[in-house]
Amino acid sequence: MTDAIPQPPRAGHPLSPESWQYRALNAVTPGLAWLADALIELTRDGHPVVAGSADLQHSNGLARYAEAYPDRYIQFGISEQNMVSVAAGLAATGHMPFVATFASFLGLLCCEQIRMDVAYTRLPVRLIGHHTGISLGFYGTSHHATEDISTMRAIAGLTVVSPADGPQLAAAIKASVDWPEPIYFRIGRGRDPQVYDANAPFVFGKAIVHEVGSDATLVACGITVRAALDAAASLRREGYSVGVIDMPTIKPLDREAVLAACARAPLMMTVEEHNVLGGLGSAVAEVLAEAGGGTRLVRHGIYDEYSLIAPPATLYAHYKLDADGIRETVLSHIQKNGDKR
Repeated sequence: MTDAIPQPPRAGHPLSPESWQYRALNAVTPGLAWLADALIELTRDGHPVVAGSADLQHSNGLARYAEAYPDRYIQFGISEQNMVSVAAGLAATGHMPFVATFASFLGLLCCEQIRMDVAYTRLPVRLIGHHTGISLGFYGTSHHATEDISTMRAIAGLTVVSPADGPQLAAAIKASVDWPEPIYFRIGRGRDPQVYDANAPFVFGKAIVHEVGSDATLVACGITVRAALDAAASLRREGYSVGVIDMPTIKPLDREAVLAACARAPLMMTVEEHNVLGGLGSAVAEVLAEAGGGTRLVRHGIYDEYSLIAPPATLYAHYKLDADGIRETVLSHIQKNGDKR
């Protein structure tokens, strides 16, 4: 596979930035560009990148990469399991594969291929599950990915990353060049509110402490990071001391950051667009239980149910995963148990 020279876009072509479909998608999903642009940069730097998608290049933004490097993009069609197995073969022959599809398909339908073809063989495949959690809204419960963290983090040798926004995703993609293990990236739909500036640093296995609190600490990942920051800011204006930790790497988890926050505040609340069983909350609970920490933990997310069907914003409000809902939930626990110091 040769390093193709980018050609000028063909007006009206389905993969062209000049097409109405691509322009319409990017108008409402600006975050889509971060993934493709990071891969384009890696390719230009000489890395043997190969990108692929299961007929969703417009939904994940990889159409941008396909236009730049058509010889390095594979359109697999609706054959997600085959895509994962082919990615393992590409990695075994010296390529650096990044393959993407809906998280509900990648994290569940492809679990066997990820376990045996990718993780068991410890091949450096980069798996990108997009439209995570309840972000697909009206597509229905079958397309909502609220179990993928628990499934993926239970697979030995697989790193699990949930970036907060496009810039953090791009930083993680670039950092993955030197990461020896396979990675499952859990990303949103391109409408995620921005938290970080471009070129923000990223280190696998390290949390980012935004605020330190003495009343409570919010530990969030993915799209809930922005909402957690806004909720904490609101509570601080009311006189409460609420810290915020962004935990982009769910496996391996930053134990030191969790235990440091445990020593500072009597209440910790994890916030995730995922079932509260097996996800970020469970990972934090394992750390606290093993360390014998005295902090009380509240796991906030989807409370072990199949998510409803509605527009994403409506669902975030319903499950109290927006700023107002997070504020209300953590405040109720602070007041109920007298955790304010």
